[in-house]
Amino acid sequence: MSQHTAPPRPPRSPSSSAWASSGTLFAGVLMLVIGVLDVLQGIAAVAEDDVYTRVGDYVFKFDLTSWGWIHIVLGILVAVSGAGILKGSEWGRMGGITLASLNVIAQFLFLPYHPWWALFSMAISIFVIWALATDDTSFGKDRV
Repeated sequence: MSQHTAPPRPPRSPSSSAWASSGTLFAGVLMLVIGVLDVLQGIAAVAEDDVYTRVGDYVFKFDLTSWGWIHIVLGILVAVSGAGILKGSEWGRMGGITLASLNVIAQFLFLPYHPWWALFSMAISIFVIWALATDDTSFGKDRV
């Protein structure tokens, strides 16, 4: 009987591995910051409907109070996931990729109300997705 084993991975350079883990650490911090800012953005939308004005006439028309609650809930989840990433948990990483993707969609739909902040938040979320998806230092630790 022959055993079929996977070919060995090529060795990674220490600089690329350190850069990827630094990117993951930075992504965790960014998720904490974006989560808190999303909560504040949501509170502003819920408390005062005239804080945000529509910039143009877009297809996506939602009540601003609803958007406020969406941002509050999403911001809390993003901040919790960012804390999980900083602790080094796998659920934080997977949740971070998922929640950063949802944040990109939510910010895209929020473009009519706050276009510059939405674009900035989408760019940060895309960096977070990249940083969490490319860091494979936690993969393979349990594998033989």
